Amino acid sequence: MKTKPKPEKTTSRGKPQLEDGVRAALIGVAIICAAVLGIGGFFAVRSVLSGDKPDISLLDEIPGTSSIYSPEMPAGSTDEPPTDEAAVTPPDTLSSADADTLPELDQAIRDLQAAGAGAENAADTANAAPAAPAAPAAGTSAAAPAPQVAASKPQTATAPGTQTPAARKSVLVLVIDDAGNNLRDLDPFLKFPGPITICVLPGLANSAEAARRIRAAGKELFLHQPMEPMNGQDPGPKAIKTGMNPAEIKDILVKNLNEIGPVSGFNNHEGSLATSDPAIMRPVLELSRSSGLLFLDSRTTANTVAPQIAKEMGMAIVQRDVFLDNEQDRDSILAALESGCKRAEQNGIAVFIGHTWTPTLASILTEMYPKLTKRGFVFASVGMILSRGK
Repeated sequence: MKTKPKPEKTTSRGKPQLEDGVRAALIGVAIICAAVLGIGGFFAVRSVLSGDKPDISLLDEIPGTSSIYSPEMPAGSTDEPPTDEAAVTPPDTLSSADADTLPELDQAIRDLQAAGAGAENAADTANAAPAAPAAPAAGTSAAAPAPQVAASKPQTATAPGTQTPAARKSVLVLVIDDAGNNLRDLDPFLKFPGPITICVLPGLANSAEAARRIRAAGKELFLHQPMEPMNGQDPGPKAIKTGMNPAEIKDILVKNLNEIGPVSGFNNHEGSLATSDPAIMRPVLELSRSSGLLFLDSRTTANTVAPQIAKEMGMAIVQRDVFLDNEQDRDSILAALESGCKRAEQNGIAVFIGHTWTPTLASILTEMYPKLTKRGFVFASVGMILSRGK
């Protein structure tokens, strides 16, 4: 006798339970996708609202540093031949307006070098053994070692041919970061009447056009290379991060340089974690040297290893002295500018960093330019100071 097949169990609506299972699975997948998209959207909105501001883990002044570290090349060493096809602009390719400042800049550099040489000679004289043995006078102490660039305080006596600090000219180097976010914020800096270095972020919608406009305006162009910060935030597209091997680091740099280039150099965007890691900074500086590119350490951390590695490699780099717009109000910007001017009067040079997204910065710098030149300051780009100072 044939038995009837058992009917499928149904829900209260009479549909098979199998269909209910499929429906439940689809609903689950849809909920997961919606959650993922929601989280991604949140971080995207947060990134836009943040305005790609710099790493603020350590934006205060870092004392005891020199703007330029330029050691003598070790005996018998030679630069590596260029192995990476990065686009490069010679550092001393200048606009006619910038070229007009070169005589004063050359004099300022001679003053700076003479001050350093005078301090070293004074220290040598103080430390030299006397011609005949003589007991030291009571209460005298050994002379302090000479600083790297210039004496921090006016000397009572100067070496022959050395100007006094009041008479010598001091150099101000202005660097503007974060170009490429939009063109509206960039344009006022292109009209700055003196030399200036402008740094463009890679991988943004306006990166290539911003770079083109900077070159067309005769301003010095740098790549503003994103690097990993300590705070865990995303530094932006095409970033260098800890854990990358040297080949990956150089590949990212070359691609970004070719996107923005031709350029005369690059500096770090954020990067308080990356610039404190020798495994990151050594290949970065190797590419800088082999490609003939300048490097500016933005000094977003006191733990940066860039100066030490540059010393080991026998290459010159530039370091930031003052952030102009930690606070964006006019009084704070003017106070930061004056602080840097005092540092320049003391050390011969000061390197400032500001940002395109500070609304009043370009107008303040343009307003102060004739006043500062009248006070005897000489403006220079990063490339001008390094190429003329070698």
